[in-house]
Amino acid sequence: MSGMERKMKCVAAALALAVFALAAPAEAQIGHRTKRESSANRKARIERLTEETYAKRWEVFGGGGYLRFRSGQYLQKNNEVTWDTSATYFLNKKLGITGDVRGAFGNAKVGNNIYGVYNPLITEYTFMGGPTYRLYAKQKQAVSVNVMGGYGLGNFDGGSKSIPASLLGMWPTSNKPVFSAGVSYDYNFYPNLAFRVTPTYVGTTFGSTLQNNLGVNAGLVIRFGKQTKK
Repeated sequence: MSGMERKMKCVAAALALAVFALAAPAEAQIGHRTKRESSANRKARIERLTEETYAKRWEVFGGGGYLRFRSGQYLQKNNEVTWDTSATYFLNKKLGITGDVRGAFGNAKVGNNIYGVYNPLITEYTFMGGPTYRLYAKQKQAVSVNVMGGYGLGNFDGGSKSIPASLLGMWPTSNKPVFSAGVSYDYNFYPNLAFRVTPTYVGTTFGSTLQNNLGVNAGLVIRFGKQTKK
């Protein structure tokens, strides 16, 4: 091999190395740009879904739960099974007005008595309304609070075999003011469907006294409609 050929091969090798050195950073830059664009697309998708979720005009909730209720001034608290349904009209993405209807069913702990009535069935129904406010709203999760007031129907004679509830130490059957406060946690499956858990406080006033009752409700939320942009 002549000296000229050796020099040409050396020059070709040097050029190849230079081209490779220049191409490698360019490929890395392209890969980095692609990754950055992918992250930007993901962020845009999350923002779009979040906007779609909380731009709904209506939320309708339905579910059931549990309540600890005191059925008489000197009686132990009893466990009650509850159902709850509500509808919320959102004025904007954070503030809404809620209407709520609930029912609770349990057995009062009246103890031994001369009437032969033990653990009679009692029921309460509440009809309330008030504001709901979203404290936290992301694509998959949301937290909101609500405060409501209205009136409650307490039937404490229904399972007492015609014995007046007051003779068994229970509140008299009556309609009385009621109020409630709750904190709801939502897990969103889709923009229009979520699972909700709501620890709740219910203040009833049967017997002209205040009963502080604690419980929890859980169920599904369906969202629909669209808020009008101003």
